[in-house]
Amino acid sequence: MPGRRTSSATTDTSGAAEPGARVTIAEIALQAGVSAPTVSKVLNGHDQVAPETRARVEELLQRHKYLRRRARPKRTVGMVDLVIREVDSLWAGEVMQGVQNEAAEHGTEVVMTATHGTTTDTLRWLDNVTKRGSDGIILAVTDLTPAQRKHVKALGIPLAVVDPVGSPDAGMPTVGATNWQGGITATQHLLDLGHRRIGILQGLEDALCARARLDGYRAALEGAGITVDPALRQPGDFYYTTGFSGMRNLLALADPPTAVFASSDLMALGAYEAIRQAGLRVATDVSIVGFDDVPNSAWASPPLTTVRQPLREMAALATRILLQGADSVLPGSTLRMELATHLVVRESTGPAPGTPAT
Repeated sequence: MPGRRTSSATTDTSGAAEPGARVTIAEIALQAGVSAPTVSKVLNGHDQVAPETRARVEELLQRHKYLRRRARPKRTVGMVDLVIREVDSLWAGEVMQGVQNEAAEHGTEVVMTATHGTTTDTLRWLDNVTKRGSDGIILAVTDLTPAQRKHVKALGIPLAVVDPVGSPDAGMPTVGATNWQGGITATQHLLDLGHRRIGILQGLEDALCARARLDGYRAALEGAGITVDPALRQPGDFYYTTGFSGMRNLLALADPPTAVFASSDLMALGAYEAIRQAGLRVATDVSIVGFDDVPNSAWASPPLTTVRQPLREMAALATRILLQGADSVLPGSTLRMELATHLVVRESTGPAPGTPAT
């Protein structure tokens, strides 16, 4: 199991090791605008330091290559951190289950943190992970700033990413799904049913997976000789509420779509409610295709046609990479893996209105 790397230098009276250090604790304190005891607390992992202050001091320590030994908490088992944007969805539940199952196989504990997409929550997590000494970090549809990544790298903690948001650092293993192909497959299914005015409920704007699904949607329409209408694109965030509001906006158009590709199952279910409130019927009046195939998609009324991505397998693979090392899991040093998606046809899609029965 990969562990944290530490320096072999001896410690001074502050608990910090500084062979050949170019700056003193006092100089770091002056640059950070804090007291020398505050810098010492950061070096020794004390918790009476605000997350923002700790991050500022750590950035200066790294910039000046100030070396020190970090005491690692004594544990009888390993530990990995799962960092996820939100936990209140079945999507998150699938990811957590995949991480937990794989970690259990290795006798490793899992600490889960929800960042809610905020800098404050991410800084608080960084503060905690510095103190507890994790053996690895899994980022799931969330991201760190370059400074935060540098901080984690300096701690010697390996990272793996499930469905990366931004572009991962060179050498960082990532596990995703064939989102572009999934977007094509979903849209092509609707085209095959005779639909020509097809809308899309988009996911998080900065998420690579959402952009790939949008690109697949565009590619399928262009392949059918259909000009992509900007009015049929609705922004979203993968969650129910934006699926509902986006679908309501689409239905309010002078020429509304007869079918919609939702970038997540939760957004598709939000679209269901907007269709119901408009006095229309899913599949009969408006066909819907989702993405993910979370468990409740099969229980919806009507059961949701969706693109399945293997969320548990993706999360388990990312965990395996951390615990066994990339070389043993990804032969040939392939650091980017995409697991296959496939269409699951249920009852939420039907022929376009006015299409002759076959």
